[in-house]
Amino acid sequence: MISRRELSALGLDRFAVRDMVSAGRWRVLGRQTVCVHTGELSEPARSWRAVIEAGPEIAALDGVSALIAAGARHLSSSEIHLSVRHASRPLPVRGVRIHQVRGWDRRDVTTAGVPRVHPAVAAVRAAHWAVSDRQAALFLCVAVQQRIVSPEALQRAARRINGRRRRAFVPRVVADLADGAHSLGELDFARLCRERGLPEPSRQVVRRGPRGKVYLDVRWDDLKLVVEIDGSQHTQGLSVSDDNLRANSVAIRGDTVLRIDLVGLRVFERLFMDQICEAHRVLGGGGRGRAA
Repeated sequence: MISRRELSALGLDRFAVRDMVSAGRWRVLGRQTVCVHTGELSEPARSWRAVIEAGPEIAALDGVSALIAAGARHLSSSEIHLSVRHASRPLPVRGVRIHQVRGWDRRDVTTAGVPRVHPAVAAVRAAHWAVSDRQAALFLCVAVQQRIVSPEALQRAARRINGRRRRAFVPRVVADLADGAHSLGELDFARLCRERGLPEPSRQVVRRGPRGKVYLDVRWDDLKLVVEIDGSQHTQGLSVSDDNLRANSVAIRGDTVLRIDLVGLRVFERLFMDQICEAHRVLGGGGRGRAA
């Protein structure tokens, strides 16, 4: 991909471009973009076309498109997302979603390859631009779990960027990813229980396991029902194995153990709380707890 301006700087005017296109060597892919081959377009080529058409001086890949360009796996988008300064007036580009952003800062843009905003900024904006809370949480989780951005950098970006949507949701999920289970305070979970008509559980219950003391997040002692709320740190290193050993030890002694990942509780709060209410009924809690 190359722009007509760049071709002109190389001494190739519009007539030279026309001759190459007529000869079947090149093709024109917009007002400003020339493709110097006739094969299929790669993902970077499509991104370059989007930036060139919108204006490389004012536009950069952003949101999910910038995350993909930074190496994020298992993400896709039907459109290429660009951001420009709010006062800019870019022309529309087919297949491209252009976001006019207040506080757009050129220092957030890396020019190594296709111009794109830094991953932390891109992840936060992707979450604000997402079509649902579930998709917003996915973008944030992928950025951290695939080590494209650190939780600390994500927190700094979230403090700077206030989208029109999810102003409360995005900072909560970012805090969950950065601080793990500590960001869902005991009073927060107690509130969810009260809203469902459930009695408040005991918290940070200590039990003795084969490897020493075991600390349980919450437990209803009369039902022998345990709920473990796993933060992002539970997916690192040997934490999964440690958690499994702890849960197995508790289950062997007769407790029912439900596991909830913290971000999942943010996104699927109703479904997880429905399961807790159902467990109360099955384990003899009578009619305590209600479905949402």
